[in-house]
Amino acid sequence: MTRRSCPCGLPDAYEACCGRYHCGAAAAPTAEALMRSRYSAFVVRDEAYLLRTWHPRTRPARLGLDAGMRWTGLEILGTEDGSAFHSVGTVTFRASYQGGSLHERSRFERADGAWVYVDGDFLE
Repeated sequence: MTRRSCPCGLPDAYEACCGRYHCGAAAAPTAEALMRSRYSAFVVRDEAYLLRTWHPRTRPARLGLDAGMRWTGLEILGTEDGSAFHSVGTVTFRASYQGGSLHERSRFERADGAWVYVDGDFLE
């Protein structure tokens, strides 16, 4: 059996990495882990996970993921706070897709003890 590596770029298999967050077996322990798991959710088109990990005050009703989008890699460029000792954090990243890339500084907060995505600023 071939184990596929996790789309987030870490060396673990998807099931042992972001997959365990997607299925609800564990919660992302840091803002960066949540960012990685959300990127992976875009790759595998897990809209339910993306909505579940979005802060209720900024969450859209639905996403409508583009079936033609092909994500090709994630690069974490920086993190501020977002550990088990913080209530907020930011992650700056570049997510590549076929034909381009998305560069964003995302904000995360804890809601009911779990990390959630709040919003982000697109960067050049």
